[in-house]
Amino acid sequence: MNYQSDNYSPNTQFSVFPPAVKHLLIINGIFFVGLSTPGVAQFLFEYGALWPIGSGLFQPWQLVTYMFLHGGFGHIFFNLFALWMFGQSIENYWGTKRFTVFYFLTGIGAAILHMIIGGGGAPTIGASGAVYGILLAFGMMFPNREIMLLFPPIPMKAKYFVALFGVIELISGISRTDSGVAHFAHLGGMLVGYILIKYWGIRGEQY
Repeated sequence: MNYQSDNYSPNTQFSVFPPAVKHLLIINGIFFVGLSTPGVAQFLFEYGALWPIGSGLFQPWQLVTYMFLHGGFGHIFFNLFALWMFGQSIENYWGTKRFTVFYFLTGIGAAILHMIIGGGGAPTIGASGAVYGILLAFGMMFPNREIMLLFPPIPMKAKYFVALFGVIELISGISRTDSGVAHFAHLGGMLVGYILIKYWGIRGEQY
């Protein structure tokens, strides 16, 4: 499968819910219902969460399955909202196949970096690593598009927005090691995303 830049052409069709984003939203929703169901929740958490290697519960498939588990409504809402908000633009621009590969590779990369640098004794769940990869892609593909911040409510170009989030995660990962948030997983998703985009040679909007 060749992803080099000479074979790349942007997608010409636009969809508010392109196939990969739509199916990822649905699957995450199904798993969230499962985690809210007694009996099923324990099974999903034990076998689907990303457990530290030294715990005796780690399995290779957890590098993927942890992305579909979320710890509460706020956790899944913000992850899936960001996936939809930024992911639809990336999938429409790249096409479904490339977007899907990117999503899973950034999520896996996030898990690996977290286990190497930021992993503790607790299991990790959530799509945040892959979502941060998508966020990085949005900043690189559409650097001058403006994003409206909530606090404060001011517009900011995507490239600065992404850089700000990257700095916040780096500082938080170093200074807040006991926060319970997988900051290095977020950074891992961004790092792998950057490497993939450079390797594929994809260029963003030039304006």
